[in-house]
Amino acid sequence: MSQFENVTLVKAANIYFDGKVTSRTVLRADGSRVTLGIMLPGDYEFETAEKEIVEVLAGDLEVLLPNESEWRKIGSGDVFEIPVDSKFLLKIETVMDYICSYTT
Repeated sequence: MSQFENVTLVKAANIYFDGKVTSRTVLRADGSRVTLGIMLPGDYEFETAEKEIVEVLAGDLEVLLPNESEWRKIGSGDVFEIPVDSKFLLKIETVMDYICSYTT
């Protein structure tokens, strides 16, 4: 899907790591929530409270998922999932444009 229909956009940005990671929250008509974001090159650690499904729209990165010992190379068009209540590491190599969907 290239666009969202019938949504509410939260105006305030989510800003992390001194502005190197930013996103905007989109509330869909069915009650689900996604964020649309940009990450600048760098190394980041995130924690999840919900299951996250990340779709990379543009960019190159490596991800170290929970309970894994090998970094995964991820690029444009790839999708990866983060389990609920976990931590994961990212090495962003080029500016990353992404969509993150949240599920409980």
